[in-house]
Formats: sequence, structure tokens, C-alpha cells
Amino acid sequence: MLQFNSLLKQPELVALNAHTKEAQVAQNIWEKIAPENLAQFSHATAIKNQQFTILAHSNAVAAKIKLFIPSLLIQLEKQECEVTSIRVKVQVKSTPIAKPKVIKKLSLQAGSDLKILAEKLTGTPLGEALARLASKAD
Repeated sequence: MLQFNSLLKQPELVALNAHTKEAQVAQNIWEKIAPENLAQFSHATAIKNQQFTILAHSNAVAAKIKLFIPSLLIQLEKQECEVTSIRVKVQVKSTPIAKPKVIKKLSLQAGSDLKILAEKLTGTPLGEALARLASKAD
């Protein structure tokens, strides 16, 4: 346990912990002052040098936030934050990797059952469709 505690006191982890706390404080403030429709598509990262930094998920959200900057600065003042400017950056979220489609095949039993049914319905559109489907069975 002593070794683990000494690891937590490493300068890199202490700096990372401080940065995380700053980001969490900024995010809590952002959630309080931001319009709900904008808050869900953006997040705050830090308040440094009297500058509040917001990351928007798209250009459209960033443009909308920039329109609200004067009123947001007033609300930040009410929250007792010493902020003189709001910086908006665009950080596009990456899209998830699409899963490949699984091609399902008919079993031999299903294919033979479809052939029997297609023979019973010979001459009808349904019978022809079933015959085509049965021909694709393994």
C-alpha cells in the first residue's frame, strides 16, 4: 500500500489530477449557465487567465455559442467567476467504427423446405420468389 501511495504523489499524476479538477469546475459552471440545447453538444475545459474555454462538437454549435457570449459573460459574472472572455474551439467527436454487416445464409434444411413450398406455389409471384430464395441456400 505504501508503494501505491507513493505512485499517487508522482508530479505527473498530481498535475493531471489538478487539471482534471479544473476541468470539472469549469464544466459544472458551464452546465449552470449554458442553454440546455448547447450544453449537450459542448463542454468546458478550463478557466485560465480570465478566459473560459469551451469545446463545441461542431461548427454550428460554436457559432451559436459565439452569439450568446455577451449574455454568458453576464451569467459568469453572476457566478462570481473572474472571466473577461470566452474562447470557443471546435473539437469534432470521432464517429464510431461501423460494424460489418453479417450475411446470414439459409441452412440446407430451410432451402429444401422453401423448394417444396415453391413447387406448391408454382406459377405465382410468391412461388417464384421462394424458388429464387431457395436457390441461394448452402
